[in-house]
Amino acid sequence: MPPKRPKSAVSSAGSKKKDKGKKAPSPTPSENPGHPEDIFPMVLTSATQELFDCRADEDVTGDDPYRLLRKDDIIQDLKTRAAVSDFSPVKPIVLDYPEDDILLVYDRDFTYGQSFYLVLTPEAKDRILNPPEPETPEVVVLNEVYKTPEPKDWLSLGSEQEIAEESIKETREKMWYKLSRVRRKFGAPVSFSDRNTADAKDGYLECASYQDSRFSIKQMQRDCGMQAVPRFRSSSAQTQWKFLRNVFMQYTPREFNEDEKENILQSESLKNFCKAVTPRVILALQQEEIMNVFFDDWKALGTEAEGSDWSGKVSEGLMLYQAFTVQKYSKDKKISSMNWHPTIYGVIAIALTEKEEERLNETFAVKPSLILFYSFSDPANPQLLLECPDDILAFEFCPSDPNIIVGGCVNGQVVLWDISAHVTRLQGTQPSGKKPSVNTDTFDLDDNKENKTPVVRYCAVSALESSHKAPITDVQWLPQTFEVTRTGLPVENKYNISVQVVTCSPDCSLMFWDVRAPKLLSHSASDRKQNVDQKPQMSTYSVPDTFKHLDRTWKPLFKVSLPKINTSGEYAPLKFSFEHYTCNGKTGTNTEDAQEYDDSSKVNPDYSQLRAPSAKTLTPLEDVNTKLYIGTEDGEVVYTDWKLEKDDSGRLHSAKPLHCFSVNHCLVNTVQRSPFFKDIILTGPSPAGRWNFAIWKEGVMDGPIILSPNSEYMYTAGCWSLSRPAVFFIGREDGSIEVWNLLEKTSEPAQVHAHITNAKITCMIPWTGSSKQHLLAVSDDLGMVRVFEIPRTLYIPSRSEKLSMGKYFELEEERLLDFLKRDEAWAKQRRELDKPEKTLEENEGENKKVYNDHLTLEESILKGMGLLPANTQDT
Repeated sequence: MPPKRPKSAVSSAGSKKKDKGKKAPSPTPSENPGHPEDIFPMVLTSATQELFDCRADEDVTGDDPYRLLRKDDIIQDLKTRAAVSDFSPVKPIVLDYPEDDILLVYDRDFTYGQSFYLVLTPEAKDRILNPPEPETPEVVVLNEVYKTPEPKDWLSLGSEQEIAEESIKETREKMWYKLSRVRRKFGAPVSFSDRNTADAKDGYLECASYQDSRFSIKQMQRDCGMQAVPRFRSSSAQTQWKFLRNVFMQYTPREFNEDEKENILQSESLKNFCKAVTPRVILALQQEEIMNVFFDDWKALGTEAEGSDWSGKVSEGLMLYQAFTVQKYSKDKKISSMNWHPTIYGVIAIALTEKEEERLNETFAVKPSLILFYSFSDPANPQLLLECPDDILAFEFCPSDPNIIVGGCVNGQVVLWDISAHVTRLQGTQPSGKKPSVNTDTFDLDDNKENKTPVVRYCAVSALESSHKAPITDVQWLPQTFEVTRTGLPVENKYNISVQVVTCSPDCSLMFWDVRAPKLLSHSASDRKQNVDQKPQMSTYSVPDTFKHLDRTWKPLFKVSLPKINTSGEYAPLKFSFEHYTCNGKTGTNTEDAQEYDDSSKVNPDYSQLRAPSAKTLTPLEDVNTKLYIGTEDGEVVYTDWKLEKDDSGRLHSAKPLHCFSVNHCLVNTVQRSPFFKDIILTGPSPAGRWNFAIWKEGVMDGPIILSPNSEYMYTAGCWSLSRPAVFFIGREDGSIEVWNLLEKTSEPAQVHAHITNAKITCMIPWTGSSKQHLLAVSDDLGMVRVFEIPRTLYIPSRSEKLSMGKYFELEEERLLDFLKRDEAWAKQRRELDKPEKTLEENEGENKKVYNDHLTLEESILKGMGLLPANTQDT
């Protein structure tokens, strides 16, 4: 029998102080009536439930309420938390329990007064886990006499006649057919072969049906269904006659006589009708005078032209359109980066990385690092796999050639891929079950010939000693309108092709990379045109030679460090955003190379033939904005210039940032410019609060112009809408999505889609499939991608929405400046109020001085008016 326990499992604070130092007596189950003696009802806090994996309605449910707890774990919890532990009331019973596992039962219906109860004896545990089967008692009826049921008389209702009529009876005499063959053909060898039906005139024989005139079969009976419907009849009051004749007709109206008219006018029903209808008629006339009730407000909104197929039904929220996941590749991994293919419909690429806990637990396990390509045409299988030297945290398609991809690795290296040989597979022009017939002898991760998905090896990787010293967290191509020199000076881009890449890493640096060879191009113009038309050459292992000149030797063009403004040390960047230069970068270019690439602009450029020109021959661009916003891992938003400066000795060094806004230590995971306003930047989480986002305006150095309220959950991703300037999407750590519309609400989201996934949202990328199809791709921490269809209300802009948002941002900027002025005035007032009070002698001296000044002024006024007495004047 288990030891007894006290009357109350939780003692008051006073009793604790009184009995301090004494050993608590063991609990006695029998003292708490209402439950058996071998169980103990108890309450477990959420922390204890998570510690022992027994969370209510998650780990344990009404259908599976049992959980075996290890005795050693409970004892360890008692040692760690002592009296705070939820198992402290049953400590003696746990210590004396003979077995290693103790049964904990989730009491969902509060049968014994609490949400859980602990089984105190092994016998009770076996009884609960293995309940005895109930025995069905045999009922023996004595003196029961079985009576044979007597059949009732059958009463015919005519059904036998219907059955006889519907039954099938053979009425015709059977025919006999005899088939014979020549005896010499029995046992002769037969040789079959394939033949094209078009090779011979009689190669294809068709047994076409024809009508035999020798006999005809008279149909005696037909079985068909019929339905009685009203007969269609067409009539007209004015018929067109075939033979025209001049006729005339006069109609006489049918009218009531005077008595009938009088009766109707005097009837009560007519009076009641007029009384009931008159107010409504008057109201309708008033409304008609005030406004046009037949005016179509929907057409006036300006959305009818884009939505001609509007059916009257609209979905206000995001609708799940497609989902991608393959357990073979995404197990124990998360999605770190995601991008839509710029030109191919429905193709999305994702980068998978190991989770931190998996990386620590499996230090010796080698798992392939991949970038997966999914397509709407086959969502269950990836269409292409990109092999990576290490896990990829960020990658991006080249704006000039979508077949060129750049990525940043966890080990700090920059990687380049060329997928030109697999474009047809991604476009869906080739069956997914077969491999391409040209240049497809690619690697197989598992050495399995049945693996149908091609694996593309990277073309080039940067030199390890010249790469970042920490994981690359963001990578972006410079726009094709300009390029930079080794000092960060923007110059013209002769070929109008993106050739440079920017990367950042928490090693406190940004690096600029050039994908071209440093030597000048020595090939002739005709050879260059021929190479552009040809596909990239493949090596022995099906790796294109596009960037062979960079492999293992690629070094950055220049490096930008981020020193702190007021203190020592450097900022650790995670994300960055720079303004895209939209002017023509080929202004003033008259070289033959530019003309040749103009002629071949319809095809993708051949990067293997590009060479970096001398910086002396390029024209500097003064109107390029070289400043960029950077989000750091310490929660700062830094505004800096990437151009290098010269010190007194002539050496180049990075300039100090122009501004830094920092309040907390929560890393910034989103820095994104608005697609409609080049000077508006969205960051999240914001440095001005723990779990919120901020909107900044470039040039305003005093802080964000818009700051959201604090959220209960941390924001993990964010992106702007591609079609509406006022709409953007925010992802949270609890798997929910917030849809913000600044024209509708500024203090709270317009929509919240709760728990679309059970894990943290890692990436959000919008995409426009067509004018009537706008999609949002959302990835989570479990390696799954969900594509949601954006409703019409969230992608069709209202009239002059961009103009309204521009005015709204200007008002917010003015509000911020006004607030800062008021804050400065308040600070000045506070400083004045904080000054030490004057002593009594000082106050008396000041008052006496003021009084004397007043007397002197009064005397001077009286003298001027001649009102001062003579004796006073003489004195």
